[in-house]
Amino acid sequence: MQRKANRRDRKDGWYLSGLDSMHVMMPYMFGNRTDNEAVMGETVDLTAVDKYLAEKNAGNPEFKYTWFHVITAVIAKAILLRPKMNWFIAGGRFYERKKIEVAFNVKRKFADEAEEAMAKFVLDPEGGSPLEQVHDYVHHFVHKVRVEDKTEGITNVLEVVKKLPRPVFRFVAWTLKRLEYYGHYPQGLAKDDPCYSSAYITNLGSIKLNADYHHLFNWGTISFFVVISEKKLRPYWHEDGSYDLRNTIKLGLTVDERIADGYYFSKTLRLVRHLFAHPELLDLDAAAPVEFE
Repeated sequence: MQRKANRRDRKDGWYLSGLDSMHVMMPYMFGNRTDNEAVMGETVDLTAVDKYLAEKNAGNPEFKYTWFHVITAVIAKAILLRPKMNWFIAGGRFYERKKIEVAFNVKRKFADEAEEAMAKFVLDPEGGSPLEQVHDYVHHFVHKVRVEDKTEGITNVLEVVKKLPRPVFRFVAWTLKRLEYYGHYPQGLAKDDPCYSSAYITNLGSIKLNADYHHLFNWGTISFFVVISEKKLRPYWHEDGSYDLRNTIKLGLTVDERIADGYYFSKTLRLVRHLFAHPELLDLDAAAPVEFE
């Protein structure tokens, strides 16, 4: 996307000028990001997704398609089509992120002592199907951390920093925060840092843990957090009093309420519901519009 340069632009975001006075004052009046959390919950019927995945996996691909791939693709496409979901506040100013980046953690193996690797998927608006993009990225990343046993840049940096004396560590942290405030945080660190993302997805269901909420972080620029709980059969009631059990999953969504209003969030959630009900839309180009009203 081509934009007219502004001296207040950051390396990772375009400065948003022309906002109303209330938005301009919000970062100074209402506190930091964690003081402005709005929490939403959505129980997703996976009936259509299960059928869709069965068809995708019918040919026994080397790396199977999963509902996590679908959820990640849905979130990425929703952010692309609803651009305010990609806004963030830094240094008291509003910005629109230049990329759509979805972060998540990958366990090297399912064991208490196993480390987590930090992944960050970047959606290419012109790169075709968002599901195929997610599937290919996760396949490559999982192979890298579980088979090749390679680590990402931010992990290597933290391994060095953690050995510093506490006074030096505090000074480094203070310096990085000041650099962030003025938009000069090192891009070599931000590149792999999940807190510099459009959304952070945590898949607690994969470890048999249920939770409806995860806080945001004041560190970084992230404004959107998604918690995935464990899959469950839940009843869906009909008007005659009968019901049927459907495979479902619950999503907990936490957003910085300063980036948009309730109507915008509600409409975004309707788009998310529509994509889960019609997952075949994820086979289209990422930027393909979706009629969901």
